[in-house]
Amino acid sequence: MPETLRTTDVAASDADLLGRTATAVRAAGSALRGRFGEVVRYRTREELMRALAANDDTALDILRPRLKHLRPDAGWVEDELDGGALPPGEWWVVDPAEGNINHLHALPEWAVTATLVRENQPVLTAVHLPLTGETYTALTGAGAHLDGRPLHVSRTADLGLSIVATSQARPDEDDSVVRRVGSSITAMLFDALVVRTAVPATLHLLNVAAGRIDAFWQFAGARADLLPGALLVTEAGGQISDAEGRPWTLLSEGFLAAAPGVHAEAVATLSR
Repeated sequence: MPETLRTTDVAASDADLLGRTATAVRAAGSALRGRFGEVVRYRTREELMRALAANDDTALDILRPRLKHLRPDAGWVEDELDGGALPPGEWWVVDPAEGNINHLHALPEWAVTATLVRENQPVLTAVHLPLTGETYTALTGAGAHLDGRPLHVSRTADLGLSIVATSQARPDEDDSVVRRVGSSITAMLFDALVVRTAVPATLHLLNVAAGRIDAFWQFAGARADLLPGALLVTEAGGQISDAEGRPWTLLSEGFLAAAPGVHAEAVATLSR
């Protein structure tokens, strides 16, 4: 069979898989939406972890069987704080409650994500925002979309006119990462128009893909909070690199997603 036909068949298969993945994250999001509304009180780290796990389990009870049925031989990663390269093959990287801490605090910035990774490259992703009903999707080579409408990064070409954003990768980072985050925010406050800081990373990256924010950066990070947005931004025409402008991989210590017109300036600011 000619190579072009094989590629077409794979693309068609992945497109169908993306649709089914989007259905799965919507179903999981509906279940989490039913748990949302009141601030969940906790007095200890143990109580906090139990509350976070209860949300994760609610979504995973829906996501895991559906996605495993779609790709029975794919590996499975559900720890949102895991980082680094994956073993060869296909893997589902899911965040059952991206922005889980916001959900517990009755804040609206949270989502459900599922990304299929093939040989350490994201192939397709679906991100659902249950409170708005929006679903963001991306498929390698087929673009990024919001409920079927194409997404495009901004055309801004001046960092001084840009809204930029960053996020805290995880709690309890070591001193060097915390200090680097702080100095990078200070540098961006001098060079960009407005700096936003909040969790989770995925929601900032959705905004970069949609052209609402011009750049997002983060130091350290986990697969689940960067892979979905990395694919969305790339397919929406943005640039992905590490904070120094080198090619980004799952082993990189920094991450930058930006509109092409401000990427070089953002690298220069973060490299000072």
